[in-house]
Amino acid sequence: MFKIIRGIKKLIILLITIVLVVSIAFVVMSAKYPIGYKTMIVKYSEMYELDPYLIASIINVESRYDKNATSPKNARGLMQIGPQTGEWASQVLGIENYTEELLFDPETNISMGTWYISTLFKEFNGNLDLVLAAYNAGSGNVNKWLNDEEYCSDGANLSTIPFKETEDYLEKVKKGYNIYSTVYKRYIMNPNENDSFYINLLHNIKRTFDEFIGSIR
Repeated sequence: MFKIIRGIKKLIILLITIVLVVSIAFVVMSAKYPIGYKTMIVKYSEMYELDPYLIASIINVESRYDKNATSPKNARGLMQIGPQTGEWASQVLGIENYTEELLFDPETNISMGTWYISTLFKEFNGNLDLVLAAYNAGSGNVNKWLNDEEYCSDGANLSTIPFKETEDYLEKVKKGYNIYSTVYKRYIMNPNENDSFYINLLHNIKRTFDEFIGSIR
């Protein structure tokens, strides 16, 4: 009888341990690979014939889904659109009354970012590495590297990326893509209107925490 009770206790402890490990792994993964605005991601990915998981990964690397993110170079919003690209995109897309503040609007930002990605795909003949390198370092730099034998031997592919930041950027986006296209596959493709609640709550908590820490320093 006692052996049976001890066996049941061990089984319960094992199940609790498994649940805790899975829960912790889920929390860690959610923090490293958050997701939000999936309705907009799917909408504009379909509009510009892009892979929504690629856009989800780019947003994570660019801003970690912080719609108010601003880079030292003044790139803004979820997909970190720079003022010059924003002005260009607003003219092409016919966005009326455009101001740089609109880059913080999630839908405007994602629409511009996806449009720009699709433009880069056309410019670089669908070469994903070149597209990502251009999104990070600028298409001017990528075209310069393609014409430099030190970085390119065939005029079409980069053998070496001279910018370490850009090299790391490609690796991060591709790694994130594997997560978003497997773990979040069904979630992203099943959009609903409240899909940004979690990510907004997460950033509001973080912002409140940062303000609290700042106030006691």
